[in-house]
Amino acid sequence: MDEARSETDPVNHVDAAEEPLAVEPPPVPLLNRLAAESVGTAALVAVVVGSGIQATELSQDVGLQLLANSLATVFGLGVLILLLGPVSGAHFNPVVTLAEWWSGRKDPKGLGAREVAAYIPAQIAGAIAGAILADAMFGKPLVEWSTHDRSAGHLLLGEVVATAGLVLLIFGLGKSDLLRFAPVAVASYIGAAYWFTSSTSFANPAVTIGRAFTDTFAGIAPSSVPGFIGMQLIGGAVGLALVVLIFAHRTGRK
Repeated sequence: MDEARSETDPVNHVDAAEEPLAVEPPPVPLLNRLAAESVGTAALVAVVVGSGIQATELSQDVGLQLLANSLATVFGLGVLILLLGPVSGAHFNPVVTLAEWWSGRKDPKGLGAREVAAYIPAQIAGAIAGAILADAMFGKPLVEWSTHDRSAGHLLLGEVVATAGLVLLIFGLGKSDLLRFAPVAVASYIGAAYWFTSSTSFANPAVTIGRAFTDTFAGIAPSSVPGFIGMQLIGGAVGLALVVLIFAHRTGRK
């Protein structure tokens, strides 16, 4: 009697085929992702520009100014990636967005062209707003075009190197299933690139545009912006090529 009950009693009998399957969380709505990209890029530029202003007001030593600026950027960027990464991927950077689209263009779950067309304007608008906010916090003119010329060839080369390294890092982490370390790794790389690249590692077209709106330590003259953006796009392509070259053995990974 007990044996018969054990075979038919739904309390005691478990059918493995009826066990609930793991369900993927619903995708984050595009509006929320755009808000994260815009606010995140604005906060990043506010950190870069604001810390630059603060540094120049506290010290006349250019080395100390750059140290303060880079440290603030490292901490700020790491926190922003940690906070907003689960929402939008925390790109804050058109090059990263374009690289994400290109590398996942054959993946139906990858970033689509519609999303790219929305992400990039949100990042640019956020960058401009962040520069204006930083100027406002320190009593500077809200919009004052930078006079800091950055058009020299060696600076352009520095942007290629900085951006290629950034893309290699991000997508290399993805190929190696190590994206959980992105907040620390990406922030650390940008902090290091402040010092080992001649351009102090803008590595970001949106941030470059935003920094043209402030005539302060972190600014860039509008005439220098197209050259920087062009080199950043080239650096992004180089970075993706390096990802393929180095991580081709992990082609099954994103």
